[in-house]
Amino acid sequence: MKGQEWYQADTVAEEYESKRFSRGGRLIDRREKQAVLDAIGPVDEKKVLEVACGTGRFTVMLAERGADITGLDISGPMLQQGREKAKAADVDDRVEFMRGDAARLPFPDNHFDTVLAMRFFHLADTPAAFLAEMRRVAKEQVFFDTFNRFSTRSLYNWALPMGSRLYSRWEIDRLLDGAGLELAEEDHDWVLPYGFYRKMPNELAASIRSIDTAIGGTPLGDKLASVSYWNTHV
Repeated sequence: MKGQEWYQADTVAEEYESKRFSRGGRLIDRREKQAVLDAIGPVDEKKVLEVACGTGRFTVMLAERGADITGLDISGPMLQQGREKAKAADVDDRVEFMRGDAARLPFPDNHFDTVLAMRFFHLADTPAAFLAEMRRVAKEQVFFDTFNRFSTRSLYNWALPMGSRLYSRWEIDRLLDGAGLELAEEDHDWVLPYGFYRKMPNELAASIRSIDTAIGGTPLGDKLASVSYWNTHV
């Protein structure tokens, strides 16, 4: 995985959300959470695994809606942030945070109803192996997002300290075929890459987001989108 040492630092975990989801980043947080909820649907009593759960943004959100959820991540400090968040939300009895390797998930086959991974595949050095593991432990559904190769993200990518793995549609189709997953739904968004929104005050970001959404609603929207959400069935 790209940037493992950086990602596992205590200071990174402590500042992770404040740097990415304050100011204009709040728009990103809301959109990502809605994408997860739209794909998974009612989660009450569902058994869910979140791979690369980080500080537990989605883990805690789904637990609050009744999911029985496990959050797995390679970073101990990130997991500690998630535990504190779950306790503050009074859902720590519905959440288990585990440190582990996404390439070797410590669960039996078909163990979870749904497996999801957000903000993960852009750092994956062996995406086929990771997706195969997610498919192995999923009984019904695998949901994940990617950054798109032929988009503004490719222009922004050079400025990032770790870069990102970008995916073409052909690469996604090949990954799904290799993992034995069937694409049920796809959604594409964000003509401008995330980094632009994080630098803006929330009010300005909201105005630019309106323009971004309008462009996304045109026939060219899907082709220009920098982010894709993939809802697949086993």
